[in-house]
Amino acid sequence: MFVAQKQHLFMKKIALAYCLFLASFLNAQIKGQITSTKKEALSFVSVYLDGTVTGTTSNDEGYYELPLKKVGKYTVVFQFLGFKTLKKKIEIRDFPFKLNVQLKEETVTLDEVTIDSKENIAHKIIRNVIANKDKNEAKVLQYTADFYSRGLYKIKNAPKQILGQKLGDFGGGLDSTRSGIIYLSETFSKISHQKPNKFKEHIVASKVSGSDNGVSFNRAEDANFNFYKNTIEIGNEIISPIANYAFGYYSYKLVGSFYEKNGQQINKIQVIPKRKNDRVFSGFLYIVEDDWALYGADISVTGAQVNLPMVDRLRFKQSFNKANETRAWVLISQTIDFKIGMFGIKINGRFSSAFTNYNFNPNFTKNTFGKEILSFENNATKKDTTYWNKLRPIPLTTEEVKDYVVKDSIKIVRKSKKYLDSIDAKNNKLSWTFPLSGYTYRNSYKKWSLNFDSPIEHLSFNTVQGWNSSLGFSYFKTLNETGKWMNFSTNFNYGFSDKQLRPTFSFAYKWDNITRPILRISGGKTTRQFNNQNPISKLYNTISSIFYEQNYLKIYEKTFVNVGFSKELANGFWFNSSLEYADRRPLINTTNYSARNIENREYTANDPQDPANFSPSFNQHQIWTLNVGTTIHFGTKYLSYPDRKFTVYNNNYPSLYVGYRKTFGSNNSQNHSDLFYTRIGQRFSLGNLGNSKYRIKAGYFLNKKDIPFMDYAHFNGNKFAFPSPNGTMNSFNLLDYYSHSTNDKYAEFHGEHNFKGFLLSKIPLINKLNFHVVAGAKGLFTGDRKPYTEASIGIDNIGWSKWRFLRIDYVISKGGIYQKQNGFVFTLGLFN
Repeated sequence: MFVAQKQHLFMKKIALAYCLFLASFLNAQIKGQITSTKKEALSFVSVYLDGTVTGTTSNDEGYYELPLKKVGKYTVVFQFLGFKTLKKKIEIRDFPFKLNVQLKEETVTLDEVTIDSKENIAHKIIRNVIANKDKNEAKVLQYTADFYSRGLYKIKNAPKQILGQKLGDFGGGLDSTRSGIIYLSETFSKISHQKPNKFKEHIVASKVSGSDNGVSFNRAEDANFNFYKNTIEIGNEIISPIANYAFGYYSYKLVGSFYEKNGQQINKIQVIPKRKNDRVFSGFLYIVEDDWALYGADISVTGAQVNLPMVDRLRFKQSFNKANETRAWVLISQTIDFKIGMFGIKINGRFSSAFTNYNFNPNFTKNTFGKEILSFENNATKKDTTYWNKLRPIPLTTEEVKDYVVKDSIKIVRKSKKYLDSIDAKNNKLSWTFPLSGYTYRNSYKKWSLNFDSPIEHLSFNTVQGWNSSLGFSYFKTLNETGKWMNFSTNFNYGFSDKQLRPTFSFAYKWDNITRPILRISGGKTTRQFNNQNPISKLYNTISSIFYEQNYLKIYEKTFVNVGFSKELANGFWFNSSLEYADRRPLINTTNYSARNIENREYTANDPQDPANFSPSFNQHQIWTLNVGTTIHFGTKYLSYPDRKFTVYNNNYPSLYVGYRKTFGSNNSQNHSDLFYTRIGQRFSLGNLGNSKYRIKAGYFLNKKDIPFMDYAHFNGNKFAFPSPNGTMNSFNLLDYYSHSTNDKYAEFHGEHNFKGFLLSKIPLINKLNFHVVAGAKGLFTGDRKPYTEASIGIDNIGWSKWRFLRIDYVISKGGIYQKQNGFVFTLGLFN
């Protein structure tokens, strides 16, 4: 009986939502459906009144709504790429006014002059477009506009699980074949722009189907794909078909011409990549004769070209209209269609955008633009259905209306304690695999979880502890919806050779997602590498030790208490600090176990300075350590969401860190030290030449003393065929781990440039491999040793089809223990 009542109420909600949808549709001033002559619905057709720039757009079912304020005579324009623009004169005596139309496919013709021409007319047209880019962009120096965006993901035949992990029902939007909408969102905002790069967006309304907070990420700036620029950032820097250097990457063919609504000639140009593996588009551009401006674009790029293997293809369609005030062709609509496929998941998606109500003479002041580039109106995520029906310029489809209704109803149920407890009861059951995978117990309603880390996952070997592992427990509690949480964890590490149990604890508390202040308290007994950046992977060391008797990992023991605090003091300006008291004790080898007894090879001692010293490497001591530092990201801006803030970094400027470390409070004053240190780094694009990045680090000890070795400045070396876990910009490829450690002044440099196909794409046959050349250089300079340098040349993007996961570098070094070395380094990564 109860189930029947629930079903009855649920169907009433669906019926009510449909009535609201139909009511809003009937109240639209002009409404109708747009189809082709074959009676196929045409989606994303631009609909506006003649003499205006923008109006509305049809949805996936071809339906549109165009609001008007009064009756009278009007001319309605229907514009869609590939079809003839239709002007329909109407006289409205009362509302609603129904206007269904059919659009005919555009007849594209080549005149005799074009056919007989010895010159490639398309190339001439594109050269004119490139020559007039600055002129056309200068026609609109500033504007305000309304922006609407809709995001839609649909899945087909979704698997029930991947790699043993259940996928669930994606919020309840799947039918019996596990197909349907898995994501639907809308955003309506007010945008302001002033050249060259000032931009601001204020979101008036935002919603996500089935979500409580309603925050979508359909930002106007993220939808700004400006093909007048030389490159378009989509994972990779994709070369625009009208870039200044486009003729090095594209050929062009004039398909034909037609005339738009005001009689201007539009040239349809086919964009043909010279090399399919380049970072390029393919498709069609529509160019306005004489104005040499974009009338439309219908171009695509593959997942391999944007370096996103799961993406099959991205398709961009843009439509422009001429603004009478500025005589400029401005963007009025855009769609981005994509297909994703991985691990049996097949997703089709679309992001639709519409720009309306342009004002090309806004009254901007010096306070209009600042560091905040995104803000939300109060209650922007709480707008009701009636508000949205009046607001959205693109009507919802029947399927989208149903998705909102179903998921909003399900959302209410799935927030209830009864439902969440039932899900937890199912998911909290112990699996026979928990010793391997660990175990998590959740209370979703009260928003806390208890986690158990598998000791098998943390199993490793070193010559001090022998085989050792850790048993970990952690408790996490969400305290509110704006980023407040706390976490408590304990860890018990046991060495089977030294027979030592080393317990530690940690506590963390975060207040909010705006300035993100975090307090951390930790303590206990543990082992640490002498280089606290942990350059030696436990896994790598385990393999090299038990199979090759090369024990690179050098550790000591400390019993400690540490308190740390970090916070963003201003946008892009971070402060961090920590204070630690530690009792440090030397450790020695306790085992010579090896899976292979290699002749004439023995383990080295646990002394990073003297591999032959099997005695304690330093005297036990107690000491305090204070660290304070600031990180400054220059040129940053930020996005203000209702419950958090995101920093937007500017690649035109570097990031700088300045720090100070002081050790004090030891019984022996020779252990005390003062170190000032800094680092600066940046990543930036050089357009079609590729991408560059660098990092420079430097430090200075106020007094050069015989301080404990773990307080030296250490540099991340590498003795394996795979790179250090610290990353290529923070480590050397062939440097010994502690050969250049210093208590004096130092500086290091890391630089790299990835040509992204600029070189190899021009070599016949080799260009079909789609490899990228990478060149690098590194240097280390200390006050007490000769400089150490590395130079490397490598090949990135090695793989097949769109799966490019391997990079190989050949490295030459000078100035190390062996003066000159060389070797290969292999890097694996899904997104090279």
